[in-house]
Amino acid sequence: MLPYTTLLYLAAFLFCTGITIVIVKRNAIMVLLGIELMLNASNLNLIAMNQQYSPALDGQIFALFIIIVAVCEAAVGLAIILRAYRYYQTSVPDKIAELKG
Repeated sequence: MLPYTTLLYLAAFLFCTGITIVIVKRNAIMVLLGIELMLNASNLNLIAMNQQYSPALDGQIFALFIIIVAVCEAAVGLAIILRAYRYYQTSVPDKIAELKG
């Protein structure tokens, strides 16, 4: 079993990688992947905190709910991206000007 601090460092690295992908990448699918990395980092934090401070499975159950939300987010996000790609012929969010208010 990994030490508590190692899991937190890994979660911080995953979160920083995810937020870097969201900020830097221009492709909408890569932005979704960055969001997924950030959600997985929060799951890792929940499980590490649960391992350290609580003998119950509260953190792991909450992480399971986050995984379910992430799957739904990925399915809906991918459907929106595919629909926008069919209409605009691009997956770069900056080039879709008609959606801006």
